[in-house]
Amino acid sequence: MSFAPRTPGASALTALFLSSGLWLSACASAPETRPPPMQDASAPVPQDTAAKAPPVVEPPRRSAAEDFDQAVAIARTGELTAAETALRALVTQEPKLDYAWTNLGIVQERLGKHEDAERSYRQALALAPEQQSAWDCLTRLYGRTGRSAALEAELRGLLETKQDSVTLRTALAVTLLQQKKLEPAATEAKRALKGDERHTHAMQVLAQVYYREGKHELARMVLENARDIAPADAATRNALGLVYLALNVRPQALEEFKEAAKLRPDFAEARNNFGAMLNEAQDYAAAVTELEAAVRSAPDFAAARLNLGNAYRGTGDFERSKAEYERVLELRPQQPDPLFNLAILYLDVEPPGGDPVGRYKTALAYFERYEAQGGKDDRIPQYTKDARKSLEREERRLERERKDQLRKAAELEKAQKEAAKQTPDATVTAPAASPTPTGTASPPPAQSGTHAPTGSTQSPGTTAPGAVSQPGTQAAPPPAESPPAPTPAKAGSGKLADDRN
Repeated sequence: MSFAPRTPGASALTALFLSSGLWLSACASAPETRPPPMQDASAPVPQDTAAKAPPVVEPPRRSAAEDFDQAVAIARTGELTAAETALRALVTQEPKLDYAWTNLGIVQERLGKHEDAERSYRQALALAPEQQSAWDCLTRLYGRTGRSAALEAELRGLLETKQDSVTLRTALAVTLLQQKKLEPAATEAKRALKGDERHTHAMQVLAQVYYREGKHELARMVLENARDIAPADAATRNALGLVYLALNVRPQALEEFKEAAKLRPDFAEARNNFGAMLNEAQDYAAAVTELEAAVRSAPDFAAARLNLGNAYRGTGDFERSKAEYERVLELRPQQPDPLFNLAILYLDVEPPGGDPVGRYKTALAYFERYEAQGGKDDRIPQYTKDARKSLEREERRLERERKDQLRKAAELEKAQKEAAKQTPDATVTAPAASPTPTGTASPPPAQSGTHAPTGSTQSPGTTAPGAVSQPGTQAAPPPAESPPAPTPAKAGSGKLADDRN
């Protein structure tokens, strides 16, 4: 959803708003003030003005168009609360600006404030009953909140007194399309085109009917005609991209989505579709750019968040990918697709913490949940087979490592016991020492050695030289060399085999 385009009959002030484009404008710069004229530095300064400060030049008040541009620029950055505040201030100062009301409604709808959004759209329609964009936003809001039938009844009542209204007939066609009443929707779109054969929005609705009926060539003809009439209409470009996909003309579909996103940077649907195709082309970095823009424009756009999770997965960003899939589960608890993608994530990308066994068990659990919720995919048997093989391999590796550790511990204990047996129980008798001169102390005996700690250069099982005994004892034979410690067995590397992407 994007800001409302200009329609015939819009006021001059509204045209100024739309000159900035559908959320395309940058922030309006601060008003410039004209600097004072340059003076000759050598000229004498009049005595009566020498001590006076230069006059303060007050900037002119910002125009409503500039305030609108400012609010649009804020919204484009994703600061929707600040954009709502700015647009509220604008409609408070200029309450008759119908397009400002429509755009306020768009921001409020993105914030999830559906009741406030509806009031804003209806205020725009009270000021401009034929504003196509306000009707389009209102019909889509009713469709998303499951109230299309109620709006259909309202529109039919209005058409009883305004049978020639192309805008109302097109809105009715959209409402019928939302209810999957394809034939009546086509009828109303054709009636609108009888009133205005160049009405591109009615063409878009008619093409969508053909698309859903599988009449892709007819849809293509209608949309290419609409594109010829209004080449800069992003909605036509996006719809044409979907038709080209159905016709398996993928390069042209990619170009149409790309052009739609370029024409309207806040067009969440177009940027989602472009990002999804970039994912298919494995251009994940570019896909992240498009899909992040889509969710900034429409934070509750579940399809865009699912695709964004796929793009993050492609870049190897486990945590951000997982967060997007989990957000989709919050938005659409009954949708099985994020469960499938979470399973693939655990197969494709190693999660932080390095627990391979837990990783594969989690993947298998998500596949089970996916199928329990009615999900079907022909690849699941192969994926689960691969996951179980990897799980068994990891469990065997861990078991080998456990046994190696137990064997090493037993060998170390045995070596320590052997070394303890070979330690001499008596000390060697040394020759009598020469008399120590009076007033000097005898040197203390050296301390006996200990086993070297694990990891030192001394091998386990050897002992330090024995201590010198006290006088009058007999020297013990030197201890026999203990056998060298066995070389530790090489532990498993733990490196996983490449998984199928």
